Amino acid sequence: MVPEIKDMVLEKVAAGPVSARVYMGADFGKGPPIVLYLHGGAFLDNDPKADRPIANSLAKAGAIVVSADYSTLSGNVFPKALEVSYSIFSYLALKKAGLGDRKSLLFVAGEEAGGNVAAGVALKARDQMPDSLDGQILLSPLLDPFMGTSSIRKADKIGMRQRWTEGWSHYLSGGGCHPYAAPCLCSRISGVAPALIFTAEDDPLHDETVGYAARLKKAGVGVRQHVLPAGTGWPSIYGGKSEGTSTWQDNVSRHFGDFLQDVSVQPQLH
Repeated sequence: MVPEIKDMVLEKVAAGPVSARVYMGADFGKGPPIVLYLHGGAFLDNDPKADRPIANSLAKAGAIVVSADYSTLSGNVFPKALEVSYSIFSYLALKKAGLGDRKSLLFVAGEEAGGNVAAGVALKARDQMPDSLDGQILLSPLLDPFMGTSSIRKADKIGMRQRWTEGWSHYLSGGGCHPYAAPCLCSRISGVAPALIFTAEDDPLHDETVGYAARLKKAGVGVRQHVLPAGTGWPSIYGGKSEGTSTWQDNVSRHFGDFLQDVSVQPQLH
């Protein structure tokens, strides 16, 4: 089923009114999960009306996905980008914006640059609103400003390395490199919400994604990690060139459904 899509403005977010595109799964039931989705774009893009295939895939699993425009208010610069995103999360945690109900689980999700901000929101939620976040969904999160992994050194093959260099320079132009800005450098990651993490064998962000998943596991965080095979078109989620037809969407929907079951039946993961 194709999710229903509607545009709305979150008027009462502390950071200011935020535009959002909401994807509503056609078969969501009572207490549907709510997902705050943060878009990618190398900390450079801001198109609130752009199609969001990741949001669509999560909605197909029965979630209400709030694709929030965190970029307009923040200029995609740290710490403002995190502050705006966390403000949206806090509003959803307390008010639900008229979406779902009090039994709805709350998740934060993001790919590439949005995955970075989502991971930062998860860390900040642990520190300031314990138990308010039920899970984090990180899809090839852009976590390492030093870009020194083996997989990212191959990024020139899809034309992304220079773009990410420019993006990191822009994102960190507001100040120093705080752990919330580069979660892979954070020394204390225990106690964060359980994570569903995606990458692919042909993903330039493969190594830092897998490395962060390993650190979360070592810190005692519940992790579901999925490395999709090469050729699924996965790099296309953040604008990278890929050959052939993208076939990753069903994987995201299915594994998110499994993750929902994990979190729902294992409260100790929270």
